[in-house]
Amino acid sequence: MKVLVVGGGGREHALVWKIAQSPLVDKIFCAPGNPGTAQLAENVQIAVDDLQGLLEFAKRENIGLTVVGPELPLSLGLVDLFEEHGLKAFGARKKAALIEASKAFSKDLMQKYQVPTAAYGVFTEVDAAVSFIDQTGIPIVVKADGLAAGKGVIIAQSREEAVAAVVDMLSGNAFGAAGSRVVIEEFLTGEEASFLAFTDGTRIIPLASAQDHKAVFDGDLGPNTGGMGAYSPAPVVTPAIHEKAMAEVMRRTVDGMAAEGRPYRGVLYAGLMIDGDSVKTLEFNARFGDPECQPLLMRMKSDIVPILMAVAQGSLEGVEIEWHDKAAVCVVLAAEGYPGDYRKGDRISGLEQAAELDQLVVFHAGTKGAQEGVVTSGGRVLGVTALGASVQEAIDRAYQGVALVSWPGMHYRRDIGAKAINR
Repeated sequence: MKVLVVGGGGREHALVWKIAQSPLVDKIFCAPGNPGTAQLAENVQIAVDDLQGLLEFAKRENIGLTVVGPELPLSLGLVDLFEEHGLKAFGARKKAALIEASKAFSKDLMQKYQVPTAAYGVFTEVDAAVSFIDQTGIPIVVKADGLAAGKGVIIAQSREEAVAAVVDMLSGNAFGAAGSRVVIEEFLTGEEASFLAFTDGTRIIPLASAQDHKAVFDGDLGPNTGGMGAYSPAPVVTPAIHEKAMAEVMRRTVDGMAAEGRPYRGVLYAGLMIDGDSVKTLEFNARFGDPECQPLLMRMKSDIVPILMAVAQGSLEGVEIEWHDKAAVCVVLAAEGYPGDYRKGDRISGLEQAAELDQLVVFHAGTKGAQEGVVTSGGRVLGVTALGASVQEAIDRAYQGVALVSWPGMHYRRDIGAKAINR
């Protein structure tokens, strides 16, 4: 069977890497891909939002399964288009992908179906938003309603910062159309975890637990990013928390989406805030987290292709997932200036040396091929991901790989996985 993976980031490199291990697959294409996917698949220069171009390619190449990585093509209806033409595609349909494409929709859904979450308000006018900020108090969270690549969230520590974020978003300066509505939420305390599950719209099969590191600097300081690293398993997700997340978050959400006439098929990602035995939902994503996807797929023992195909066909009956009992850690290496304006075009050295390390994979995220070799082309450039018998061993191996890679201005967090060790 031929498989097409849509996207060109670290998540898609991880998907290609895992799919390539399946005996069911003869050839993989990745659109547009990156230098990492090019080692395992044939990259095709079609943009993720060129729905017609992707459809024509899939028909011409007789693609047996298309796996959609990023949120944008899901929110534009790529899966719907492929299904209309009798093609199998893994991912949420357009009406279901709204759970990520609109934070206001997501919060209203949670409220209606009693999915535990923070108190909130949705605003299009500055005055009403400011009055909500004054009622709720500081710290407070300001979110752009639409897709903002994981960066449309400001945790404001002062009234001035909160008001500035609202004005910036609603004026269209910060996130364009994504910020034409804002969601303002009470600030939740606790420890975050990423809870992902495959679902066919009825059945739900959870993935292993994981934890992402959103803030750019050590100690969770500085502005939010798309994710600076992740590890799995996450000890904060105890068996009791897991049970609660399945019953109160995943089950109610999947049932609620079905009741709304938006059956959810694909991978559903809940960002959770865990405080003692309390679980609240921060947000939903309609796809694999990036970078959580990298450690999760390294820990997955099962062939992923039958799972993806079962979801695409709408029946997970009888499907089970086996996991390695090892831990995995991913450290993201970022370009100078990220998450703000960042440098591009710096030559990356040490990739070959890092690739020689046992139980370690360097996933490409923001890279491109150039005459001088592989150069930086995105904010998050690489995800150095390693397996270990324990989280500590996986951390040590990942940072051993990090030490071999360099380019001017490269920066990364040095405390990925530390919360797991502290537990």
